[in-house]
Amino acid sequence: MSEHDFVRLSDLTRDQSDNTSADGVYDPTGDIAYGSNGEKIGTVRDALVEYDTGLIRYFLVDANAKQVLIPVGNARLDDQGVYFDQLTNEQVGHMRSYSFEEGYGPEAQEADERVLRGAHTTETTGERVLHAAQPGAQGTPPVIQDEAQTSYRQQAQRTPDRLRLLEERLVVNKDRFVAGSVEISKHVETRQEQVNVALQREEIVIERHPVTEVRAAAEGTVLGAASETIQVDLEAERANVGKEAYVTEEIGVGKRTVTDNQTVTETVGREVLDVTKTGEVRLEGHQTAATDPKTTR
Repeated sequence: MSEHDFVRLSDLTRDQSDNTSADGVYDPTGDIAYGSNGEKIGTVRDALVEYDTGLIRYFLVDANAKQVLIPVGNARLDDQGVYFDQLTNEQVGHMRSYSFEEGYGPEAQEADERVLRGAHTTETTGERVLHAAQPGAQGTPPVIQDEAQTSYRQQAQRTPDRLRLLEERLVVNKDRFVAGSVEISKHVETRQEQVNVALQREEIVIERHPVTEVRAAAEGTVLGAASETIQVDLEAERANVGKEAYVTEEIGVGKRTVTDNQTVTETVGREVLDVTKTGEVRLEGHQTAATDPKTTR
């Protein structure tokens, strides 16, 4: 299988619409990678996912100032991290440095396989053979490397016994924004108002008194000879209307915080386990499967 058959898990998580994502694939990014004897060898930075099936095939481990690819079948998953129980820091030091841009060709795969198997190869007449790197193995017939590679790759691509299933949950954050504004000003309203005012005025009073004893006018008085006019000024009050402003109300302006409950609806997903049973296989918690393949969910 060439490097073109893989896609980075980080690319899948950035594009949820990618049709290569599958249930049972979890994100190990950030998990501590441990080697033999629980020795820390680095940190899982990413993973290579098989394009067609969506299954993780390699862990990308940041170790010893370089990044290396370790097959998923070499891993044991735990809540504390990812364990490669047969791998040492020395072996990691001999593995090829990996970058997604340069790819992972057959030469690099074979070199890493030799390191991970803990064996060495020799060249014979036209045929590469693999010798077991075990003390006292003299006389053991050589094994053709193609068979060893096939066996190793079957084990290396074996799905770990434990998978973590992921579930999406809503995370609601709050931010503040200007929801509106209020302008406060004042204007003048007019109305007609009537006020009753008592005003005084003078009126002329003329009193006429008849003469009971008729007497002659003064000597020489000629009727109509003189005309007398008396002018009497009459005074009156009039209303002078003025206006004066009074304070009738004081306005205080402030703000207060109120809380409203809002229901947010969004679609979330979760990973469910797919178990494919073929033949007469009994699983704990399941009845005996039929001979036809069946997937339970």
